Amino acid sequence: MAKEKKGVRLEHISKIYQDPKTKKDFYAVKDTSLTIEPGSFVTLLGPSGCGKTTTLRMIAGFESPDEGEIYLGNEAINALTPNKRDTAMVFQSYALLPHYNIFDNVAYGLKLRKLDKETIKTKVMDILKLVGLEGMEGRMTNQLSGGQQQRVALARALVLEPGVLLFDEPLSNLDAKLRVSMRTEIRRIQQEAGITAIYVTHDQSEAMALSDQIIIMEKGVVAQIGTPQEVYYHPSNEFVADFIGEANFLRGTLVNADTADIGGHKVAVEASGQSAGSACTLVLRPESAVLGDAGQLPCKVVLSCFMGSYQNYHVMVGDTLVKITDFNPKSKKIYAVGDDAWVAFTKEDVHVL
Repeated sequence: MAKEKKGVRLEHISKIYQDPKTKKDFYAVKDTSLTIEPGSFVTLLGPSGCGKTTTLRMIAGFESPDEGEIYLGNEAINALTPNKRDTAMVFQSYALLPHYNIFDNVAYGLKLRKLDKETIKTKVMDILKLVGLEGMEGRMTNQLSGGQQQRVALARALVLEPGVLLFDEPLSNLDAKLRVSMRTEIRRIQQEAGITAIYVTHDQSEAMALSDQIIIMEKGVVAQIGTPQEVYYHPSNEFVADFIGEANFLRGTLVNADTADIGGHKVAVEASGQSAGSACTLVLRPESAVLGDAGQLPCKVVLSCFMGSYQNYHVMVGDTLVKITDFNPKSKKIYAVGDDAWVAFTKEDVHVL
């Protein structure tokens, strides 16, 4: 599909804007260095205003970095305009041409490149097959559903055979069910095409489902880079733990490398490299804990709610609210509000910050 898989490298990139109210300069992106491997699917994830879209727009060429250099493959591209970069962008708004049919929308970029008619036809039909729009090339874009419009936008970007495909929150205009099916499609198409993809979203489940690597950004800087499993099970700080999925934070003191004291109760942990006596925070995911008549931490049940596939509990451990997702509750003892119980987990289920 793509002529050559290209990686992207950001070296100490910064972007400075002026706050329109205070007139003070601030860093939208600060001293960010990233290496994105050729052929990988990487997601920039974070809350609104964290710098993820600004980073993407700098790679695309719609914004220029104030500091640092961007490389596409081995080529420095800061000075290149967007149309001179070996990238293509899929926008949130699709940006389709309303008076053109599907074929002409997808062919538009190829016509600008002055390719001959036969080559254009072959390339367009191949791409339409890849994105599942075969046989619909004559249909006008205003007759299409949101999911179909998204496929046209994707085909229009892919047909140019870019080294890198960029996505700016492309699924945010779709309803929840369609978002799930489209993200599966995007991943399939990216893998089939073997293309490098950089994807911006604030939706954590989207990032988990799509990515080889997730880059979590906070206030213009990279908070953590890792596989979905790494950022979920081994978050680098509370922001990451809280942003990726749900997390309980249990605060205490390290007794030694394999024991923590949480409210006077000894809990087994894995905390090599951290000094005894230091304050610690344990990250416990709701699905990693169960309620029982015995366990690590005594608690009182304040919410007990049957959700079908799981029992949803909120319990108080001392002054700390702990959420527990107890899956497949059919054959288990169900605890009621007001019951005393124990939170049970293993040392592999907690991550020490």
